Amino acid sequence: MSSPKAIVQIAIAGARILGKAFYAAGKQAAANAKYRPQGAAGDAAGVGNATTGSATDKLTREHRMTSDEARLILNVKKEDSVERVLQSYEHLFKQNSPPPPPEKPVSRSSKTMPPAHSHYLQSKVVRARERLDAELKASLAEENPPPPPPEAPSSNPPPPSS
Repeated sequence: MSSPKAIVQIAIAGARILGKAFYAAGKQAAANAKYRPQGAAGDAAGVGNATTGSATDKLTREHRMTSDEARLILNVKKEDSVERVLQSYEHLFKQNSPPPPPEKPVSRSSKTMPPAHSHYLQSKVVRARERLDAELKASLAEENPPPPPPEAPSSNPPPPSS
């Protein structure tokens, strides 16, 4: 067998192998794009599963966050008081706030790092507090339902009795 013929055959065999590999990878990529596992609808954790008409599920869909996720963000337990939740919120909000502007220009020679702040984390802290506040309001509304509205006098007078 001549050497140019062998080189051409090796190149053709390599191209076939590479072509089959690309075809299989493309087929697998298409299958992966179509597959959506249960509960992974691209939403926040638990939001896709909140499909019932309960008040808790309504709050989860409305605030795009579960109450457990809100408690994790604020680092509080379910049985913690409202004051503890507020204290944790204020601390985390302040820690993630941008520093106030300096009163006088800072010289470039000092190598102190400014404190880190994150608008994203701060917004998550705010949303977590809003979610827990909404849950508290809903539970208070369940405990103390509003009184039924008084019956309005009817516009038609009663028929005369004989």
